[in-house]
Amino acid sequence: MNMRSDEVKSGYARAPNRSLIRALGITENEMHKPFIGVANSWNDIVPGHINLRLVAGRVREGIAAEGGVPFEFNTIGICDGIAMGHEGMRYSLPSRENIADSVELMIQAHRFDGLVCICTCDKIVPGMLMAAARCNIPAIVITGGNMLPGYHEGCEVSLTDVFEGVGKVAAGSMTEDELFEIECDAMPGCGSCQGLYTANTMACMTEAMGMSLPGCAAIPAVDAAKMRIAYETGRRSVQLVKDDIKPRDIITMQSMRNAVRVDMALGGSTNTVLHLMAIATEAELPFNLEDFNKVGDVVPHICAMQPGGPHSMQTLHRSGGIPAVFKQIERYLEDTMTVSGISVQAIADSVKYLNEAVIKCPDSPEHAGGGLRILKGSLAPSGCVIKCAAVNDDMWRHRGPARVFEGEMDAMDAILAKKISEGDVIVIRYEGPKGGPGMPEMLSPTSALMGLGYTKVALITDGRFSGGTRGPCIGHVAPEAAAGGPIGIVEEGDEIEIDLFERRLDLNISEDEMKSRLDNFRPLKKDLKGVLARYSKMVGQADKGAVTE
Repeated sequence: MNMRSDEVKSGYARAPNRSLIRALGITENEMHKPFIGVANSWNDIVPGHINLRLVAGRVREGIAAEGGVPFEFNTIGICDGIAMGHEGMRYSLPSRENIADSVELMIQAHRFDGLVCICTCDKIVPGMLMAAARCNIPAIVITGGNMLPGYHEGCEVSLTDVFEGVGKVAAGSMTEDELFEIECDAMPGCGSCQGLYTANTMACMTEAMGMSLPGCAAIPAVDAAKMRIAYETGRRSVQLVKDDIKPRDIITMQSMRNAVRVDMALGGSTNTVLHLMAIATEAELPFNLEDFNKVGDVVPHICAMQPGGPHSMQTLHRSGGIPAVFKQIERYLEDTMTVSGISVQAIADSVKYLNEAVIKCPDSPEHAGGGLRILKGSLAPSGCVIKCAAVNDDMWRHRGPARVFEGEMDAMDAILAKKISEGDVIVIRYEGPKGGPGMPEMLSPTSALMGLGYTKVALITDGRFSGGTRGPCIGHVAPEAAAGGPIGIVEEGDEIEIDLFERRLDLNISEDEMKSRLDNFRPLKKDLKGVLARYSKMVGQADKGAVTE
Protein backbone atom coordinates (compact mmCIF):
# COMPACT_ATOMS: atom_id res chain seq x y z
CA MET A 1 0.00 0.00 0.00
CA ASN A 2 1.38 3.38 -1.02
CA MET A 3 1.16 5.73 1.93
CA ARG A 4 1.29 9.51 2.02
CA SER A 5 3.42 9.28 5.15
CA ASP A 6 6.17 7.62 3.10
CA GLU A 7 7.12 11.17 2.12
CA VAL A 8 8.53 11.61 5.64
CA LYS A 9 9.64 8.07 6.47
CA SER A 10 10.71 6.15 3.34
CA GLY A 11 14.20 5.95 1.84
CA TYR A 12 17.67 6.81 3.10
CA ALA A 13 17.15 10.54 2.43
CA ARG A 14 14.45 10.55 5.10
CA ALA A 15 16.75 9.29 7.84
CA PRO A 16 16.64 12.70 9.65
CA ASN A 17 12.84 12.73 9.50
CA ARG A 18 12.65 9.17 10.82
CA SER A 19 15.09 10.01 13.58
CA LEU A 20 12.73 12.67 14.88
CA ILE A 21 9.78 10.29 14.63
CA ARG A 22 11.72 7.64 16.57
CA ALA A 23 12.23 10.25 19.30
CA LEU A 24 8.49 9.94 19.92
CA GLY A 25 8.94 6.30 20.87
CA ILE A 26 7.75 4.94 17.53
CA THR A 27 8.99 1.40 16.85
CA GLU A 28 10.35 0.04 13.59
CA ASN A 29 7.17 -2.01 13.17
CA GLU A 30 4.99 1.09 13.59
CA MET A 31 7.11 2.99 11.09
CA HIS A 32 5.58 0.86 8.34
CA LYS A 33 1.96 1.41 9.35
CA PRO A 34 -0.46 4.19 8.34
CA PHE A 35 0.04 7.40 10.30
CA ILE A 36 -3.33 8.80 11.46
CA GLY A 37 -3.62 12.38 12.64
CA VAL A 38 -6.05 12.87 15.51
CA ALA A 39 -7.28 16.47 15.64
CA ASN A 40 -8.72 17.01 19.11
CA SER A 41 -10.37 20.25 20.19
CA TRP A 42 -10.17 19.35 23.90
CA ASN A 43 -9.91 22.18 26.39
CA ASP A 44 -11.27 22.85 29.86
CA ILE A 45 -13.17 26.09 29.22
CA VAL A 46 -15.85 24.64 26.90
CA PRO A 47 -18.35 22.21 28.54
CA GLY A 48 -18.72 20.36 25.24
CA HIS A 49 -14.98 19.65 25.15
CA ILE A 50 -14.00 18.59 28.64
CA ASN A 51 -14.76 14.93 27.88
CA LEU A 52 -12.79 14.80 24.64
CA ARG A 53 -9.59 13.48 26.26
CA LEU A 54 -11.53 10.30 27.09
CA VAL A 55 -12.97 10.16 23.58
CA ALA A 56 -9.49 10.58 22.10
CA GLY A 57 -8.14 7.74 24.24
CA ARG A 58 -10.65 5.32 22.77
CA VAL A 59 -10.09 6.64 19.24
CA ARG A 60 -6.35 6.02 19.62
CA GLU A 61 -6.98 2.48 20.87
CA GLY A 62 -9.19 1.81 17.86
CA ILE A 63 -6.54 3.12 15.45
CA ALA A 64 -3.88 0.93 17.02
CA ALA A 65 -6.15 -2.12 17.02
CA GLU A 66 -6.75 -1.76 13.28
CA GLY A 67 -3.06 -1.42 12.46
CA GLY A 68 -2.55 2.35 12.41
CA VAL A 69 -0.41 4.73 14.45
CA PRO A 70 -2.23 7.68 16.07
CA PHE A 71 -0.66 11.14 16.41
CA GLU A 72 -2.80 13.53 18.42
CA PHE A 73 -2.75 17.31 18.18
CA ASN A 74 -5.03 20.09 19.36
CA THR A 75 -7.01 22.96 17.93
CA ILE A 76 -8.59 25.89 19.73
CA GLY A 77 -12.27 25.94 20.62
CA ILE A 78 -14.51 28.82 21.73
CA CYS A 79 -17.67 28.41 23.80
CA ASP A 80 -20.27 30.58 22.10
CA GLY A 81 -22.40 30.65 25.23
CA ILE A 82 -19.59 32.09 27.35
CA ALA A 83 -18.65 34.49 24.53
CA MET A 84 -22.27 35.59 24.04
CA GLY A 85 -23.44 39.14 24.66
CA HIS A 86 -20.09 40.94 24.78
CA GLU A 87 -17.13 41.77 22.55
CA GLY A 88 -15.83 38.20 22.78
CA MET A 89 -18.59 37.01 20.45
CA ARG A 90 -16.87 38.77 17.55
CA TYR A 91 -14.06 36.22 17.75
CA SER A 92 -16.19 33.08 17.46
CA LEU A 93 -16.82 32.87 13.71
CA PRO A 94 -13.21 33.84 12.86
CA SER A 95 -12.15 30.86 14.99
CA ARG A 96 -13.79 28.54 12.43
CA GLU A 97 -11.24 29.64 9.82
CA ASN A 98 -8.41 29.35 12.35
CA ILE A 99 -9.44 25.77 13.15
CA ALA A 100 -9.65 24.79 9.48
CA ASP A 101 -6.26 26.38 8.81
CA SER A 102 -4.59 24.76 11.82
CA VAL A 103 -5.79 21.28 10.87
CA GLU A 104 -4.62 21.85 7.30
CA LEU A 105 -1.21 22.98 8.56
CA MET A 106 -0.76 19.87 10.70
CA ILE A 107 -1.99 17.48 8.00
CA GLN A 108 0.16 18.91 5.25
CA ALA A 109 3.31 19.45 7.30
CA HIS A 110 3.38 15.92 8.74
CA ARG A 111 1.95 14.05 5.72
CA PHE A 112 -0.60 12.04 7.69
CA ASP A 113 -2.25 9.20 5.80
CA GLY A 114 -5.61 9.72 7.47
CA LEU A 115 -7.43 11.97 9.90
CA VAL A 116 -9.84 11.64 12.80
CA CYS A 117 -11.57 14.85 13.85
CA ILE A 118 -12.71 14.91 17.49
CA CYS A 119 -14.89 17.94 17.96
CA THR A 120 -17.98 19.46 19.49
CA CYS A 121 -19.62 22.88 19.49
CA ASP A 122 -20.55 25.60 17.11
CA LYS A 123 -17.49 26.57 15.02
CA ILE A 124 -15.24 23.61 15.75
CA VAL A 125 -17.29 20.95 13.94
CA PRO A 126 -17.64 22.96 10.70
CA GLY A 127 -14.02 24.12 10.93
CA MET A 128 -12.77 20.55 11.01
CA LEU A 129 -15.13 19.48 8.22
CA MET A 130 -13.84 22.38 6.13
CA ALA A 131 -10.26 21.20 6.69
CA ALA A 132 -11.17 17.61 5.82
CA ALA A 133 -12.83 18.69 2.58
CA ARG A 134 -9.98 21.06 1.74
CA CYS A 135 -7.14 18.60 2.29
CA ASN A 136 -9.10 15.57 1.06
CA ILE A 137 -7.18 12.80 2.78
CA PRO A 138 -9.18 9.88 4.25
CA ALA A 139 -11.02 11.36 7.24
CA ILE A 140 -13.78 10.63 9.73
CA VAL A 141 -15.44 12.77 12.41
CA ILE A 142 -16.62 11.92 15.90
CA THR A 143 -18.65 14.55 17.71
CA GLY A 144 -18.32 14.57 21.49
CA GLY A 145 -21.97 14.29 22.47
CA ASN A 146 -24.69 16.39 24.05
CA MET A 147 -25.22 17.44 27.65
CA LEU A 148 -27.94 15.80 29.71
CA PRO A 149 -30.96 17.99 30.47
CA GLY A 150 -30.91 20.05 33.61
CA TYR A 151 -33.80 19.82 36.06
CA HIS A 152 -35.41 22.58 38.10
CA GLU A 153 -38.39 21.86 40.31
CA GLY A 154 -39.10 18.67 38.38
CA CYS A 155 -38.96 20.23 34.90
CA GLU A 156 -36.29 19.97 32.21
CA VAL A 157 -34.27 23.16 31.75
CA SER A 158 -31.42 24.16 29.44
CA LEU A 159 -29.27 27.16 28.62
CA THR A 160 -32.12 28.94 26.83
CA ASP A 161 -34.08 29.01 30.09
CA VAL A 162 -31.22 30.90 31.72
CA PHE A 163 -30.95 33.43 28.88
CA GLU A 164 -34.72 33.97 28.83
CA GLY A 165 -34.65 34.29 32.61
CA VAL A 166 -32.70 37.53 32.20
CA GLY A 167 -35.68 39.02 30.37
CA LYS A 168 -38.07 37.69 33.01
CA VAL A 169 -36.07 39.39 35.75
CA ALA A 170 -36.17 42.63 33.75
CA ALA A 171 -39.94 42.19 33.36
CA GLY A 172 -40.40 41.59 37.08
CA SER A 173 -41.87 38.11 36.55
CA MET A 174 -38.87 36.34 38.10
CA THR A 175 -36.62 37.28 40.99
CA GLU A 176 -32.85 37.28 40.80
CA ASP A 177 -32.79 34.50 43.40
CA GLU A 178 -35.05 32.35 41.21
CA LEU A 179 -32.82 33.01 38.20
CA PHE A 180 -29.80 31.99 40.29
CA GLU A 181 -31.45 28.66 41.09
CA ILE A 182 -32.12 27.98 37.39
CA GLU A 183 -28.57 29.08 36.54
CA CYS A 184 -27.23 26.45 38.94
CA ASP A 185 -29.56 23.69 37.71
CA ALA A 186 -29.56 24.17 33.93
CA MET A 187 -26.18 22.78 32.90
CA PRO A 188 -25.40 19.56 34.82
CA GLY A 189 -22.11 18.52 33.21
CA CYS A 190 -20.10 17.89 30.09
CA GLY A 191 -21.47 17.97 26.57
CA SER A 192 -22.85 20.41 24.03
CA CYS A 193 -25.94 22.38 25.13
CA GLN A 194 -28.99 20.14 25.32
CA GLY A 195 -31.28 21.31 22.52
CA LEU A 196 -30.97 21.46 18.76
CA TYR A 197 -28.76 24.51 18.98
CA THR A 198 -25.88 25.02 16.55
CA ALA A 199 -23.47 22.53 18.12
CA ASN A 200 -25.91 19.63 18.07
CA THR A 201 -27.34 20.64 14.71
CA MET A 202 -23.84 20.47 13.20
CA ALA A 203 -23.31 17.05 14.81
CA CYS A 204 -26.53 15.94 13.08
CA MET A 205 -25.39 17.48 9.79
CA THR A 206 -22.06 15.65 10.05
CA GLU A 207 -23.82 12.31 10.44
CA ALA A 208 -26.41 13.15 7.78
CA MET A 209 -23.77 13.99 5.17
CA GLY A 210 -22.03 10.71 5.98
CA MET A 211 -18.89 11.92 7.76
CA SER A 212 -19.51 10.22 11.13
CA LEU A 213 -20.70 6.75 12.09
CA PRO A 214 -24.44 5.98 12.33
CA GLY A 215 -25.96 7.15 15.61
CA CYS A 216 -23.00 9.31 16.58
CA ALA A 217 -24.72 12.71 16.63
CA ALA A 218 -27.38 12.13 19.29
CA ILE A 219 -25.42 10.01 21.80
CA PRO A 220 -25.03 11.98 25.05
CA ALA A 221 -21.48 12.83 26.11
CA VAL A 222 -21.72 10.75 29.31
CA ASP A 223 -23.15 7.63 27.64
CA ALA A 224 -20.83 4.63 27.34
CA ALA A 225 -22.03 4.32 23.75
CA LYS A 226 -19.92 7.40 22.99
CA MET A 227 -16.80 5.53 24.09
CA ARG A 228 -17.74 2.53 21.98
CA ILE A 229 -18.37 4.60 18.87
CA ALA A 230 -15.07 6.41 19.50
CA TYR A 231 -13.24 3.09 19.36
CA GLU A 232 -15.04 2.11 16.15
CA THR A 233 -14.27 5.53 14.67
CA GLY A 234 -10.57 4.94 15.28
CA ARG A 235 -10.73 1.53 13.64
CA ARG A 236 -12.68 2.83 10.69
CA SER A 237 -10.18 5.64 10.05
CA VAL A 238 -7.51 3.07 9.21
CA GLN A 239 -9.81 1.17 6.89
CA LEU A 240 -10.65 4.41 5.07
CA VAL A 241 -6.91 4.85 4.41
CA LYS A 242 -6.56 1.28 3.16
CA ASP A 243 -9.60 1.70 0.88
CA ASP A 244 -8.52 5.22 -0.17
CA ILE A 245 -11.93 6.73 0.61
CA LYS A 246 -11.62 10.50 0.89
CA PRO A 247 -13.97 13.24 2.17
CA ARG A 248 -14.90 14.39 -1.33
CA ASP A 249 -16.08 10.85 -2.06
CA ILE A 250 -18.55 11.33 0.82
CA ILE A 251 -19.26 15.10 0.74
CA THR A 252 -21.08 15.42 -2.57
CA MET A 253 -24.03 17.47 -3.81
CA GLN A 254 -26.24 14.48 -3.02
CA SER A 255 -24.99 14.11 0.56
CA MET A 256 -25.17 17.86 1.15
CA ARG A 257 -28.80 17.79 0.06
CA ASN A 258 -29.37 14.90 2.48
CA ALA A 259 -27.89 17.02 5.26
CA VAL A 260 -30.29 19.84 4.41
CA ARG A 261 -33.18 17.37 4.35
CA VAL A 262 -32.36 16.24 7.89
CA ASP A 263 -31.92 19.89 8.89
CA MET A 264 -35.39 20.72 7.57
CA ALA A 265 -36.91 17.66 9.24
CA LEU A 266 -35.44 18.61 12.62
CA GLY A 267 -35.73 22.40 12.40
CA GLY A 268 -32.06 23.03 13.12
CA SER A 269 -30.05 26.17 13.79
CA THR A 270 -29.91 28.93 11.18
CA ASN A 271 -26.12 28.73 11.49
CA THR A 272 -26.14 25.49 9.52
CA VAL A 273 -26.84 27.54 6.40
CA LEU A 274 -23.60 29.45 6.95
CA HIS A 275 -21.55 26.36 7.79
CA LEU A 276 -22.88 24.02 5.10
CA MET A 277 -22.17 26.72 2.52
CA ALA A 278 -18.59 26.99 3.83
CA ILE A 279 -18.08 23.20 3.76
CA ALA A 280 -19.44 23.07 0.21
CA THR A 281 -17.02 25.83 -0.80
CA GLU A 282 -14.07 23.80 0.54
CA ALA A 283 -15.37 20.70 -1.26
CA GLU A 284 -15.69 22.78 -4.46
CA LEU A 285 -19.41 22.05 -4.78
CA PRO A 286 -21.84 24.45 -6.53
CA PHE A 287 -24.09 24.64 -3.47
CA ASN A 288 -26.14 27.81 -2.87
CA LEU A 289 -28.95 29.29 -0.80
CA GLU A 290 -31.65 28.18 -3.22
CA ASP A 291 -30.79 24.55 -2.45
CA PHE A 292 -32.18 25.12 1.06
CA ASN A 293 -35.51 26.42 -0.22
CA LYS A 294 -35.81 23.64 -2.79
CA VAL A 295 -35.43 21.03 -0.06
CA GLY A 296 -37.63 22.98 2.36
CA ASP A 297 -40.46 22.95 -0.18
CA VAL A 298 -40.50 19.15 -0.09
CA VAL A 299 -39.31 17.88 3.31
CA PRO A 300 -41.62 18.64 6.25
CA HIS A 301 -40.64 19.53 9.80
CA ILE A 302 -41.26 16.33 11.78
CA CYS A 303 -39.48 16.72 15.12
CA ALA A 304 -40.20 19.51 17.64
CA MET A 305 -36.73 19.97 19.08
CA GLN A 306 -35.67 22.58 21.65
CA PRO A 307 -35.70 25.58 21.60
CA GLY A 308 -38.83 25.74 19.40
CA GLY A 309 -40.26 22.51 20.84
CA PRO A 310 -39.99 20.31 23.93
CA HIS A 311 -37.51 17.63 22.88
CA SER A 312 -33.86 17.49 23.96
CA MET A 313 -31.05 15.69 22.16
CA GLN A 314 -31.23 12.94 24.77
CA THR A 315 -34.87 12.41 23.77
CA LEU A 316 -33.85 12.27 20.10
CA HIS A 317 -31.20 9.65 20.97
CA ARG A 318 -33.71 7.54 22.88
CA SER A 319 -36.12 7.83 19.96
CA GLY A 320 -33.65 6.38 17.45
CA GLY A 321 -31.33 9.28 16.61
CA ILE A 322 -30.44 10.32 13.07
CA PRO A 323 -30.89 6.76 11.67
CA ALA A 324 -34.54 6.98 12.78
CA VAL A 325 -34.85 10.39 11.09
CA PHE A 326 -33.44 8.75 7.93
CA LYS A 327 -36.13 6.08 8.27
CA GLN A 328 -38.94 8.61 8.55
CA ILE A 329 -37.80 10.75 5.60
CA GLU A 330 -36.50 7.81 3.56
CA ARG A 331 -38.71 8.73 0.60
CA TYR A 332 -36.89 12.07 0.24
CA LEU A 333 -33.26 10.89 0.67
CA GLU A 334 -30.66 10.14 -1.98
CA ASP A 335 -28.80 6.89 -1.40
CA THR A 336 -25.28 8.12 -0.71
CA MET A 337 -22.33 6.34 0.87
CA THR A 338 -21.08 7.15 4.38
CA VAL A 339 -17.72 6.75 6.12
CA SER A 340 -19.13 3.63 7.78
CA GLY A 341 -19.15 1.86 4.43
CA ILE A 342 -22.94 1.58 4.76
CA SER A 343 -25.25 3.60 2.54
CA VAL A 344 -27.89 5.98 3.84
CA GLN A 345 -30.62 3.69 2.52
CA ALA A 346 -29.13 0.67 4.32
CA ILE A 347 -28.85 2.66 7.56
CA ALA A 348 -32.52 3.64 7.29
CA ASP A 349 -33.56 0.05 6.50
CA SER A 350 -31.66 -1.28 9.53
CA VAL A 351 -33.65 0.81 12.04
CA LYS A 352 -35.57 -1.48 14.39
CA TYR A 353 -37.10 1.13 16.70
CA LEU A 354 -38.21 4.72 16.48
CA ASN A 355 -40.55 6.77 18.61
CA GLU A 356 -43.14 8.37 16.33
CA ALA A 357 -44.37 10.56 19.19
CA VAL A 358 -41.00 12.36 18.88
CA ILE A 359 -39.94 11.76 15.26
CA LYS A 360 -43.24 12.04 13.46
CA CYS A 361 -44.29 10.52 10.16
CA PRO A 362 -44.03 13.01 7.27
CA ASP A 363 -47.73 12.44 6.59
CA SER A 364 -48.59 14.01 9.97
CA PRO A 365 -45.72 16.45 10.57
CA GLU A 366 -45.16 19.31 12.99
CA HIS A 367 -45.20 21.70 10.01
CA ALA A 368 -45.80 20.98 6.34
CA GLY A 369 -42.69 22.90 5.28
CA GLY A 370 -39.08 22.47 6.38
CA GLY A 371 -37.73 24.09 9.54
CA LEU A 372 -35.60 26.77 7.81
CA ARG A 373 -36.40 29.30 5.09
CA ILE A 374 -34.31 31.57 2.93
CA LEU A 375 -35.93 34.95 2.34
CA LYS A 376 -35.11 37.57 -0.27
CA GLY A 377 -36.45 41.02 -1.06
CA SER A 378 -35.52 44.67 -1.17
CA LEU A 379 -34.04 44.51 2.34
CA ALA A 380 -32.03 41.35 1.62
CA PRO A 381 -31.27 41.15 -2.13
CA SER A 382 -28.76 38.32 -1.64
CA GLY A 383 -30.79 36.49 0.97
CA CYS A 384 -31.29 35.96 4.69
CA VAL A 385 -32.40 33.06 6.88
CA ILE A 386 -35.01 32.33 9.54
CA LYS A 387 -35.80 29.26 11.65
CA CYS A 388 -39.49 29.19 10.70
CA ALA A 389 -40.05 26.07 12.83
CA ALA A 390 -39.65 28.31 15.90
CA VAL A 391 -42.01 31.08 14.70
CA ASN A 392 -45.64 31.24 15.84
CA ASP A 393 -48.16 30.97 13.02
CA ASP A 394 -49.48 34.50 13.59
CA MET A 395 -46.04 36.01 12.88
CA TRP A 396 -45.48 34.38 9.49
CA ARG A 397 -46.74 37.63 7.99
CA HIS A 398 -45.92 40.90 9.71
CA ARG A 399 -45.60 44.60 8.97
CA GLY A 400 -44.15 47.02 11.45
CA PRO A 401 -42.07 50.13 12.03
CA ALA A 402 -38.30 49.79 12.08
CA ARG A 403 -36.44 50.38 15.33
CA VAL A 404 -32.86 50.85 14.20
CA PHE A 405 -29.74 50.10 16.28
CA GLU A 406 -26.11 50.33 15.22
CA GLY A 407 -25.10 47.22 17.16
CA GLU A 408 -26.32 44.56 19.57
CA MET A 409 -25.48 46.37 22.82
CA ASP A 410 -27.67 49.39 22.01
CA ALA A 411 -30.56 47.10 21.09
CA MET A 412 -30.15 45.09 24.29
CA ASP A 413 -30.24 48.25 26.40
CA ALA A 414 -33.47 49.36 24.69
CA ILE A 415 -35.10 45.95 25.12
CA LEU A 416 -34.30 45.69 28.84
CA ALA A 417 -35.46 49.30 29.33
CA LYS A 418 -38.78 48.31 27.71
CA LYS A 419 -38.43 50.92 24.96
CA ILE A 420 -39.73 48.42 22.40
CA SER A 421 -43.43 48.15 21.56
CA GLU A 422 -45.43 45.20 20.25
CA GLY A 423 -45.42 45.28 16.45
CA ASP A 424 -41.94 46.81 16.18
CA VAL A 425 -39.29 45.38 13.87
CA ILE A 426 -35.90 45.69 15.54
CA VAL A 427 -33.05 46.19 13.06
CA ILE A 428 -29.54 45.49 14.36
CA ARG A 429 -26.87 46.30 11.80
CA TYR A 430 -23.09 46.51 11.50
CA GLU A 431 -22.91 43.02 13.01
CA GLY A 432 -22.16 41.14 9.77
CA PRO A 433 -18.99 39.28 8.78
CA LYS A 434 -17.09 42.46 7.88
CA GLY A 435 -18.99 44.99 9.95
CA GLY A 436 -19.15 43.18 13.28
CA PRO A 437 -16.68 41.98 12.47
CA GLY A 438 -17.16 38.27 13.03
CA MET A 439 -20.94 38.15 12.66
CA PRO A 440 -21.70 37.78 16.39
CA GLU A 441 -24.62 35.65 17.54
CA MET A 442 -27.43 37.38 19.40
CA LEU A 443 -29.05 35.07 21.90
CA SER A 444 -29.13 37.78 24.57
CA PRO A 445 -31.57 40.21 22.85
CA THR A 446 -33.76 37.46 21.38
CA SER A 447 -34.00 35.69 24.74
CA ALA A 448 -34.67 38.98 26.50
CA LEU A 449 -37.62 39.60 24.17
CA MET A 450 -39.02 36.15 25.01
CA GLY A 451 -38.44 36.62 28.71
CA LEU A 452 -40.14 40.02 28.70
CA GLY A 453 -43.18 38.42 27.11
CA TYR A 454 -43.15 40.08 23.70
CA THR A 455 -45.06 38.08 21.07
CA LYS A 456 -45.36 40.52 18.14
CA VAL A 457 -41.80 41.85 17.85
CA ALA A 458 -39.54 40.78 14.96
CA LEU A 459 -35.78 41.15 14.87
CA ILE A 460 -33.66 41.50 11.74
CA THR A 461 -29.86 41.61 11.58
CA ASP A 462 -26.86 41.20 9.31
CA GLY A 463 -25.35 39.28 12.21
CA ARG A 464 -26.33 35.80 13.39
CA PHE A 465 -28.55 34.13 15.92
CA SER A 466 -27.68 31.35 18.30
CA GLY A 467 -29.25 27.98 17.67
CA GLY A 468 -31.02 28.69 20.97
CA THR A 469 -32.99 31.54 19.42
CA ARG A 470 -36.74 31.20 18.86
CA GLY A 471 -39.30 33.58 17.47
CA PRO A 472 -39.46 35.79 14.34
CA CYS A 473 -35.74 36.47 14.14
CA ILE A 474 -34.15 36.92 10.70
CA GLY A 475 -30.37 36.81 10.36
CA HIS A 476 -27.55 36.68 7.82
CA VAL A 477 -29.04 39.63 5.88
CA ALA A 478 -26.88 40.06 2.78
CA PRO A 479 -25.33 42.26 1.65
CA GLU A 480 -24.55 43.50 5.16
CA ALA A 481 -24.52 47.18 6.13
CA ALA A 482 -20.71 47.38 6.08
CA ALA A 483 -20.73 46.13 2.48
CA GLY A 484 -23.27 48.76 1.40
CA GLY A 485 -26.38 46.61 1.75
CA PRO A 486 -29.89 48.07 2.07
CA ILE A 487 -30.03 47.19 5.76
CA GLY A 488 -27.60 50.08 6.20
CA ILE A 489 -30.09 52.67 4.89
CA VAL A 490 -33.12 51.71 7.00
CA GLU A 491 -34.39 54.70 8.97
CA GLU A 492 -36.29 54.77 12.24
CA GLY A 493 -39.99 54.28 11.55
CA ASP A 494 -39.64 52.82 8.01
CA GLU A 495 -42.17 50.07 7.38
CA ILE A 496 -40.66 46.60 7.04
CA GLU A 497 -42.70 43.70 5.69
CA ILE A 498 -42.01 40.03 6.46
CA ASP A 499 -43.77 37.23 4.59
CA LEU A 500 -42.52 33.73 5.37
CA PHE A 501 -45.10 32.15 3.06
CA GLU A 502 -43.76 34.09 0.08
CA ARG A 503 -40.18 34.06 1.44
CA ARG A 504 -39.95 37.86 1.31
CA LEU A 505 -38.25 40.54 3.39
CA ASP A 506 -38.92 44.04 2.12
CA LEU A 507 -38.24 47.63 3.06
CA ASN A 508 -41.41 49.44 2.01
CA ILE A 509 -40.04 52.64 0.51
CA SER A 510 -40.23 53.80 -3.09
CA GLU A 511 -37.62 52.76 -5.68
CA ASP A 512 -36.54 56.40 -6.04
CA GLU A 513 -36.08 56.76 -2.29
CA MET A 514 -34.18 53.46 -2.15
CA LYS A 515 -31.84 54.59 -4.93
CA SER A 516 -31.29 58.01 -3.38
CA ARG A 517 -30.43 56.57 0.02
CA LEU A 518 -28.07 53.95 -1.45
CA ASP A 519 -26.32 56.56 -3.62
CA ASN A 520 -25.63 58.71 -0.56
CA PHE A 521 -24.84 55.85 1.84
CA ARG A 522 -21.38 55.72 3.41
CA PRO A 523 -21.00 52.67 5.68
CA LEU A 524 -19.57 53.17 9.15
CA LYS A 525 -15.96 52.13 9.64
CA LYS A 526 -14.64 50.64 12.86
CA ASP A 527 -11.11 51.01 14.22
CA LEU A 528 -9.87 47.41 14.26
CA LYS A 529 -6.64 45.70 15.22
CA GLY A 530 -5.21 42.20 15.26
CA VAL A 531 -7.24 39.18 14.20
CA LEU A 532 -10.45 41.13 13.63
CA ALA A 533 -8.74 43.66 11.35
CA ARG A 534 -7.32 40.89 9.16
CA TYR A 535 -10.59 38.97 9.20
CA SER A 536 -12.67 42.00 8.23
CA LYS A 537 -10.51 42.59 5.16
CA MET A 538 -10.62 38.97 3.98
CA VAL A 539 -14.08 37.63 4.84
CA GLY A 540 -16.87 37.26 2.29
CA GLN A 541 -20.61 37.70 2.68
CA ALA A 542 -22.98 35.45 4.60
CA ASP A 543 -24.80 34.19 1.50
CA LYS A 544 -21.51 32.55 0.45
CA GLY A 545 -20.80 31.04 3.88
CA ALA A 546 -18.69 33.94 5.22
CA VAL A 547 -15.50 32.19 4.16
CA THR A 548 -12.26 34.11 3.92
CA GLU A 549 -11.31 35.01 0.38
